[in-house]
Order: sequence, then structure tokens, then C-alpha cells
Amino acid sequence: MQIDKKDIRSLSKEQLRDFFVSNSDKSFRGNQVYEWLWSKGAHHFDDMTNLSKKTRAMLSDNFVINHIKVDTMQRSEDGTVKNAVRLHDGLVVESVLIPTNTRTTACVSSQVGCSLDCNFCATARLKRMRNLEPAEIYDQVIAIDKESRLYYNHPLSNIVFMGMGEPLMNYNNVIKAIDMITSKEGLGMSPKRITVSTSGVPKMIKKMADDEVKFKLAVSLHSAIDEIRFKIMPFTVNFPLAELRESLEYWYYKTKSKVTYEYVVWKDINDNKESIDALVKFCKYVPCKVNLIEYNPIDDGEFQQASEQSINAYIKALESNGIVAKVRRSRGKDIDAACGQLANKEA
Repeated sequence: MQIDKKDIRSLSKEQLRDFFVSNSDKSFRGNQVYEWLWSKGAHHFDDMTNLSKKTRAMLSDNFVINHIKVDTMQRSEDGTVKNAVRLHDGLVVESVLIPTNTRTTACVSSQVGCSLDCNFCATARLKRMRNLEPAEIYDQVIAIDKESRLYYNHPLSNIVFMGMGEPLMNYNNVIKAIDMITSKEGLGMSPKRITVSTSGVPKMIKKMADDEVKFKLAVSLHSAIDEIRFKIMPFTVNFPLAELRESLEYWYYKTKSKVTYEYVVWKDINDNKESIDALVKFCKYVPCKVNLIEYNPIDDGEFQQASEQSINAYIKALESNGIVAKVRRSRGKDIDAACGQLANKEA
């Protein structure tokens, strides 16, 4: 009977060192393998050329490296790159490279599908199949870093967890992935260049604050009126705005880190003065900035992009109240790549 082998990247450096000692080898072999797995991104044990063939065979007998594979890569006219990433079990997620004149940003997924039910999001139409492992999240970043170097001649600048899934519903694995991304033994990226975007799970926002994380927080708000937010994001009936507000106040008290609100304005849903006034009021509770996001419609249904006039009304109201607001245009429209609205068409 064939036994499923463990992914070696689920082992810590100490566990790797112990493995070699228990197999009558030197503990420093664990350090060598750890470096190959993370710093050098080895896909196969045979890549580990400073290990003997016998040692590589022993590793192969006991472990696997469940590395991702970029199945298809599409480049948009605006330079955006979308990856369809196949996992070891055949499931597919998406990641996106978003370039600007000064930086490149990786938008990565944290789950296959999503357990939430945001009515405007393509990913929400898929059931959540499983959480991504830390190494699978890390691999997405490595792949986009290579693309950034290849196409834009500089390393990856920023990371946003705005792809498929709700990061706070896969908290432990996301934190482990970020720890490796920011480690000197990984990419050595500053946590201040990483943003985790959540639909708003109050108890997990508080946990992040208690854990003293150093990355940035973004919240998909979309309405500061409970009744409207319940309609567009039905799961938030369990997390009303009063609870979200309390968790964000706690976050800022503990971290002194501003919150970014991601906010889509839709025609005939939240493009009215009442919604604008409610957002301005909500923004005054915690130091923040607002990203007004251009919507990429997923069908001809009720969620349609609001007019420029409506967007400008939001901008004017926010700025007149001293709140920083920017409009984020949809990128990669010709390849259907919209960060946070990724559809897993191949899974």
C-alpha cells in the first residue's frame, strides 16, 4: 500500500535537523535542505546539488515537495500578468502581478474558492474547497517575483492578500507564509509592504492586533450602512458594523497602524448621499484612507459600476473631511484579471 508522503516544507528547520540526526546524519544537513527549500526555491530533491545522491534518495523516500505550477500566464495590454496556478492536487487558484511606474504588486490567493457569500464577487460563486498551505502561498509570491524581475527588471515591491479566499479564515497558514516571506531565510521583504485584506471578521482583527503583526490591514467595507452591507455581503449579518468598528478601534489602539477601506460604488446600491455621509462618519472612528475601486462586472445583474459623477461625489465628501481617498482603476480588463474578484474557471 502506498503511503502519502509529507510535504517537506511543512517541517521547521529544527524538525529537519532532528530528521537527519535520527537517520544517523549531521544536523547541519537540515540547514542545507532548509536553504534549498526556501531561499533557493528548489522544486526537486535532485536540485540540491551539495547533498549526496544517497541523501537526496533518502529525502525522496520520505518526503515530497508539493510545488505549485503556473499552468497558464496571460499578459494584459496594461502590463498586468495573471497566473492560473495549479496545485499538487489539481485544484487551481489565481494570482496577479500588477505593475505601476514605480513598483510591482503581487495579488495572491489564500484559499481555493471562498466560504463567504459576497454577492458581487466571482470567487464567492465557488464553494471553498480548501485552505492553501503556507508554502503554496509563498510559491505564488516567488513566481510573481520572478515575473517582476523578468518583465520589469526589478524585484517584487508589494504583496496584497486580495485574491481568492478570505485570509482571516486561513489565519495560521497566512501568518506562517508571511513569516517566511519576511524572513531573511525567505524573501526578506518588509512586512510594511504587505497588506492583508479582509471582508471584516472582528474577532480575527482583534487577534491580529494581539499578535502584534507588522503588516497593513485593509477592510472590504463597501457600505457603512448595515442594511446595505447585509444585502451585498450577507455573511456580515453576523458581523454588524458596530462590532467591526470596535475591532478596528482595538486594532489601531494596539498597532497604531491606519486602516485602508476598500470600497466599490455601485449604481443604485450605494451611490447616494446617505451612503456617502455614512462612510464619512465611519472613517472618523479610526485613522484611515479609502480606496474607491472601479468595479469589473461579472454579469449583467444588479451590480454595475456607478457613474463618474457618483465617484467624484465620494471623493469630494471624503477629502473635504480630511480623509485621504484614491480611485483604483480595474487592471487587466482584457484578460479578466481583477484583484479580489478572481474567478477560478479551471477548477
